[in-house]
Parts: sequence; C-alpha cells; structure tokens
Amino acid sequence: MSESKEPTTKIVKEIPTPDTILDVQQTTCCIVGGGPTGAVLALILARQGIPVMLLEAHKTFERDFRGDVVHGGGMELLEQLGLTDRLLEQIPHSKAKAIQYIIDGKTIPFVDWSGLKGTRYPYMTIISQVQLIQFLTAEAKRYPNFQLLMGANVQQLIEEDGIIRGVRYRGSGGWHEVRSHLTVGADGRFSPVRKLAGMELMETAAPLDVFWFRLPRHADEPEGLFVRLGNKRFLVTYNTYDGNWQIGYYILKGQYREIQAAGIEALRQSIVEVVPEWADRVQHLENWKDVSFLSIKVGRLDRWYREGLLLIGDAAHVMLPMGGIGINYGIQDAVVAANILIEPLKRGEVQLNHLAAVQRQRQWQIQFIQELQYFMQRQVSVKALQSGYAFKLPIYWGLPLWRDFIARQLAFGVLPPNVKLAYRL
Repeated sequence: MSESKEPTTKIVKEIPTPDTILDVQQTTCCIVGGGPTGAVLALILARQGIPVMLLEAHKTFERDFRGDVVHGGGMELLEQLGLTDRLLEQIPHSKAKAIQYIIDGKTIPFVDWSGLKGTRYPYMTIISQVQLIQFLTAEAKRYPNFQLLMGANVQQLIEEDGIIRGVRYRGSGGWHEVRSHLTVGADGRFSPVRKLAGMELMETAAPLDVFWFRLPRHADEPEGLFVRLGNKRFLVTYNTYDGNWQIGYYILKGQYREIQAAGIEALRQSIVEVVPEWADRVQHLENWKDVSFLSIKVGRLDRWYREGLLLIGDAAHVMLPMGGIGINYGIQDAVVAANILIEPLKRGEVQLNHLAAVQRQRQWQIQFIQELQYFMQRQVSVKALQSGYAFKLPIYWGLPLWRDFIARQLAFGVLPPNVKLAYRL
C-alpha cells in the first residue's frame, strides 16, 4: 500500500560554501512547486514579461495524482487566460454534472451543477492533473522569460537581513542557487518551503482518513459523481477520463491498521456489500499495492507571507478532499496573487503590504469553504460511518436552495476572483 505522507526533505543546517554552488541564477520571481497553482501563476507572470523560474522537485510530472478535478470556477479562470478550448480539445476528460447519494439502493440527488446559471462550465471537469500541468508549462515555455527546472529539490531559503532573497536547491550535479525579488511557495500540502520558513499550519482535527483506488468502469454504467452509503461504509466514486471508477473509501480516523490487518479480501468484500455490481471487478485489487492511503490533515496558515516570500495554494491552506476543490482554490490564489503582484514585480518593489493584500483577499474565502467542508463532513460522512444503514440524510439536504448553495460554493466560492482585463488573452 502506498501511503501519502510527508516527504523526507531535510533542512540542511550547513550553508554550502561558494565553491560547492555550481551556479547562481537571477530572476524576478522564483516559484517553488510545479502543480497547477504554481504553473498558472508562472504562466500569467511570464505573459507579462516578468522573468520567472518554476522549480519542481520531481524529475518528471508523470506520477499518480488523486486531484484530477477542476470545477467551473477554475475553468472560467483558464478561459479568461484563453486556454480552455485548446485544453479540452487536447486532453481527454470527463464531466460530472451532479453529486448523487445512493443509500440502500435508492438514489437521492444532491448537488446539481447543470442548473448553475451564468457559466459555460456547469459541471465538474475530471482531467489528468499530469496532462494539465504539462499543458500549462508548455504554454509558459512559449515566453523566453520563463524557465522550468525539474529535479530541483529546494532545501534552503536564502535569507539576508530578515528578507528572503531566493532559494538553494539540490539538482543535477549538486547545489544550485536562485536569487529572486520574490519567492513563492506553491509546493503543496507538505510544503518544504513552509517548513524552511518556520511557518506552521493551524491544524484542525479531521475525523476521517481515506483509501484511494481505481476499478474498471463498464461503458453502460452511469456517469457522474456518486456517494455510496451502507453498512458503515462511505464511498465516493466518479468516472474518470480513462474509463475507470476513481474511488475514495472513507474510514474513521484510527481504523487504518485494523482494516489493513483484516486483509485485502476483507476490503474487497466490504466494497461489494455497498456496490454489489462491482463483484465482477474487485479482484483487480490484487494486493495493498493497488491501494493508496491518505491520512487527512487540514489547516491553514495564520500568516501567508514573510518579507520576500509568499505561500499560496495547499502550502498556505490544506483542504479536505470533500468536493475536490483543491485545484480550484489554488488557481484562484494564483490569479489573485498575479493581479496584485504584477505591477510591483515589474517595478522591483514588492512590499509586505502587497503580500498581505493577497492573503487578505483570499483568507476569508478559504476559511469559509473549510468551515463548510467541516460541517458537511460532520453531518454526513462521520454520521454515515457511525450509523450504517440507520443513517438518513438531514432533511434540509434535499432542499433546492441548499443544494444550489453547495453547488455554487464548490464550483466558485463566495466571491470568485477574475483575471484582470489587462492580463487576459
């Protein structure tokens, strides 16, 4: 079983001597983390003629991501950047127009994005995150002031007089240094940059963990996102762009070892209890190597910035998996950061008040959606796992106003940002 856990990046206590640093590069903005958040920010800055370097710790983007969802809000921002038509033409994808609960064989509608007005994307786009990142970085490479460094494992922040002046990373051949006017940490939920900066998440206890795996999907099976409940089981399933079911098998915190000890056959049988029609395919889970485990941790930073440094996306706020909103809110962070920072970056005068403005515009929205996620988790996920077949959805869950409210919050948020007109394509 592969377990999503904190990388083993170590804070190096000894500063490398000048003769051990192979090269020193200069840029205006150094972005650490080549996920969608960092890639979108890098692309917008590059289009505005700002020298930008994007550092990715892995040598390739080809790895297993579970966040393969872009909601309507994220798609609209990509459209404002002139990307969506080519993106959807070039990359295989599927669409989920609704979330439906299946309890004891009965289907109950919940979220319905198809009813959202004023958007070209009344659905959840399920798309390969690998190919999305490759698409975004290929777009950025069209601009000579953009540089992508793969295999750049950032291990030190350069700090002078209390100001972050760039990073040192281990890469091809040894130590390298990037000096920049602004460093942006967009390096995910385990963010080495966050650790190096001495910034700590205010974590909130999450009562759930989740197993992730895929099973084949038959062509005649319904499309969409389904929450399947029964016998103290809680499964979130949706059809992927490659013809499979992506499944999140939620468990109460602390049950991981117990379930693993029971064996893979017990896991297969528990899946069939909830989804009997999958009896013909659970054998595809041959052993625990076919299952990933995510210990859910959520939280946010009290302060997203230091002088010369800004954190955005999962590095600044770790979201619950519920609703698949991580990419959406990360793209929104990137757009807000670009809107506020482009002109100061062009002048070489990024001040603390500019960085604070990014957090001020985004923080209350992040806090709101996290609280909404916590509420939904307590009202449904936890109670369903505790109650089993006795569980019933809250009455208000079926009210159209409530369903529309949840649909819009997941897709867009309270007050979604827009790319400034001057920065659109």
